[in-house]
Parts: sequence; C-alpha cells; structure tokens
Amino acid sequence: MSLLSTLSDTPSSFSFSQQRRHHQSRINRFSPNSLLSVKTTTTTKPLAQATAIRHSYDLKEGQKRHFHSLPSGLKMEVIEQEPPAHVKGTWKDAPPVVLVHGSFHAAWCWAEYWMPFFSSSGLHCYAISLLGQGESDVPQGAAAGTLETHANDIADFIKQEISAPPVLIGHSFGGLIIQSYLSTTINATFGATYPKPAGAVLVCSVPPSGNSGLVWRYLLTKPIAAVKVTVSLAAKAFANSLSLCRETFFSPEMEDHLVLRYQELMKGSLKIPLFDLKKLNASLPVPSIQKGSVEILVLGANSDFIVDMEGLYETAKFYDVEPLCVEGVAHDMMLDSAWDKGAQIILEWIRNLPANHNS
Repeated sequence: MSLLSTLSDTPSSFSFSQQRRHHQSRINRFSPNSLLSVKTTTTTKPLAQATAIRHSYDLKEGQKRHFHSLPSGLKMEVIEQEPPAHVKGTWKDAPPVVLVHGSFHAAWCWAEYWMPFFSSSGLHCYAISLLGQGESDVPQGAAAGTLETHANDIADFIKQEISAPPVLIGHSFGGLIIQSYLSTTINATFGATYPKPAGAVLVCSVPPSGNSGLVWRYLLTKPIAAVKVTVSLAAKAFANSLSLCRETFFSPEMEDHLVLRYQELMKGSLKIPLFDLKKLNASLPVPSIQKGSVEILVLGANSDFIVDMEGLYETAKFYDVEPLCVEGVAHDMMLDSAWDKGAQIILEWIRNLPANHNS
C-alpha cells in the first residue's frame, strides 16, 4: 500500500462501487447532440538553477514560446498560439484559453493537436509548463510545489499576461490544480486575489479527494491493474516499455511511432515531482464552491486506465454537474488517436458559455 500511495499521477474518488451499475447507465456518451452547457498570498520558493536544456519540443506553425517571470524569480514556460489572420475577429469576445498539464507532461502536450484546433476556431491559446516540468525552471526541494503554489503561479500568469477572463482547461493532476484555483477564486473567505475564469474544463481529472479511493478500488477489484498502475507510474516503467506506455495513456489503436514520440517527451518533462503526495493527500479534498458560481465541464474517457468511472462521477457530483464520457479515447485524450472528439466537445461547450450567447 505504501508504494501505491506514491502514484505520481493517479487520482482518487469517493466509494461509489455499489452504485457503479446505476452510474454507468447514466453516463452521457459522446454524441454531438448530447452536449451539455452546465453550471456549477503568493507563496514563493527559493531560486534554483534554470532548466539546462531549452526548446526540446519543436513548435508548430503559428506557435511561439516565452518564459513568464514569477514573483519568486523563477521562469515558467508558456507556449502561445493566436488565431490565424483569416480567423481573427470572426468570434466576437472569444475567451482566451489557458491549458494546464498533469504529471509526466508539459505545455507540449497541448501544442500537438488541441492548440492548433482551438486557435483555428478563433481562440487565443496559452499552454503553461508548471515549475519543475518541461522547460520551466526547477525550484529547490524534492517537489515542485503544492496545489496552492501551482495555482498561485497560474493566477500570476493570468493577471500579468491575459486581459480577459479565460477558460481554464486542466488534465489529470492539472485538473486538480484548476479545482484548487476555483476554490480560492470563488470562496471569498480565502481572500481571493485570483482572476475569475470564464469557465473551467476538467479533463480526465484527479478527483477532489486525492488517490485513496481509486487505490482501494484497484486493490479490491482489479489487483492486476493495481500492479500495472504502480509499476507504470510510481516506478516510471512506462518510460521504458512501449506496451505499458500505450496501456497507461493511450488507446490500443495508437501507432507505435506516436507512442514512442510521446514517451520520449514524457521522459524529459518531469524534472521533479509536481507534489509531495503525503502533504497533498493531507490537504484534500479541495474546498467546495457554490453551485452555479462558475461554469464547469467534467469530461472523462471511457478507455481511461487511470481515472475510472467512479472517479469521473466523484468530480461531477462534487460540482453538481453531469459528466460527459468520450467513447474511444484513453487518459491522454488530447494526444490520443481520436483527439478531436474531446476537442470538439470542449469547443462547442465554450461556444455555449453565457458570455458567448450574444456573440
């Protein structure tokens, strides 16, 4: 159990096993007609040396990279993509989009497909690499930060570089960081200084309560899967096994050369862990927010090896929204062979945000 508790990108949930069959029947499967429009103190670290190797990911046409300076003096990688000239201005008051990755990933994971897709539709996109990940600087210590410090860094970037309320999109542990951001923003008792977003999308997100629920379910009902998850993530065996990397993050149909490409990028993305997981688990669940205080989309994948249906439903129940589950994609929805399914759902959801109804 001690090894399982150190899973670096494994979420948790409340125990819904007795309700699983009922929940399964209620899942909203992917269909263009099933889209729902649903509502629902800066801490710094000492400086460390900047990441030695820069620009390991070759940007695509229309993308640019810069480094945002945080109050600590550390720099955070940002990949940006504006709408092309022939599209710019066609979507009046289009919200900017800020994308936040999970463990073993960095800003590059959004730059492959989703940023070109969203920008071609008129959305100005920013993908950040959290500290200690990708080409961002590495802080001192054994972990890159906490939920609160990562959320602080995102808030500082938004305050300094973005002029309109953005849509926040978080994947896996990035989704948990976005949940922390929302809690701090919405709950006035926290003395919130974060800019309020136009909406938030939680993609295959770590649920609000951490990893204990998922670990126990895997141990009791899927012992083989529990071993595989432990070996793949905690022991980082995915980095040296093509088959295990595919099973952990991608669909079976994913071509070998693509799995190998992303495997190499993942190996170079994690300089130090995002969190000290013992401290993280002690700080969970994230504080709840008032229903309807911000628009939230909870999006899962039916072939997700990491986040099960109970985990998806825990997140949706916590925010009192109905989840959407995309057929035919795995945990890395934004990189999988059918990456466009999730992207199309999110784009339609953004178009239907209240601020866009009269656009």
